[in-house]
Amino acid sequence: MDCSRCHNPLDRPGDYCLVCNTANCDAVVIDFSRDAATLTMVAEETILGETTITTVPELDRDHDDRATVVELRNFAGRVADEVRRKRPETVFAAGEREPLRETKAQLHYEFYRVPNEEPVQSVIDRRGTRALDIVEIPPREKIGGRHSTLIGGRKGRKAISVIAGHPHVKKIIPGPIDAGGKGSQKGLRAKVTRADGNGNVRMLLRDGSSVQENRIVTTAMDRETGERVRDDLNTALSEAELQ
Repeated sequence: MDCSRCHNPLDRPGDYCLVCNTANCDAVVIDFSRDAATLTMVAEETILGETTITTVPELDRDHDDRATVVELRNFAGRVADEVRRKRPETVFAAGEREPLRETKAQLHYEFYRVPNEEPVQSVIDRRGTRALDIVEIPPREKIGGRHSTLIGGRKGRKAISVIAGHPHVKKIIPGPIDAGGKGSQKGLRAKVTRADGNGNVRMLLRDGSSVQENRIVTTAMDRETGERVRDDLNTALSEAELQ
């Protein structure tokens, strides 16, 4: 593949051109299994090519958890290095959770999870719609409203921080606490509910018999795009072990 601007030959599909400082792909889609990751480079709605990175999982014959952790970190590091070669605007990922989570931790790009079934096509379908605005203010400045108390202590604050850190969330308005619900021994759980017609959602925090509904204002423009944001938020809460 050649650079789209200066036509300099690129080593791999979608690489950033160091000759003329041009990005040749704007998204990378990663499909993870436990021992391989397939990266597909996308420019607008065009597939430029793909690269597969493999690893050999530790057999853990001696119950050496450290070796398994190191192998997973190295695998994710190789995937992250490949992504950095592209300098994309956004990374989308599907598949096995552990290498996905470790790779996400090593990258500083917009990073979204997509369905495991046909992840590349789902990204292309998504990119055919209008892009959502990105909110570039610190997460703590997104929290407001009359109610400042959150249920769940540290976990409740963590859930709010996960939501506030999403680039398509404009504001979080904590609601009043209802202490009359049915008791639960599961500890705090968070869930983002179905989007309304304006693309906004609500996050329910449940802790024992207490329930709190928090309004989330997003940059989505309708229910369909709001559902995309809802899926992203619930995935982030799940990965933070808050669901």
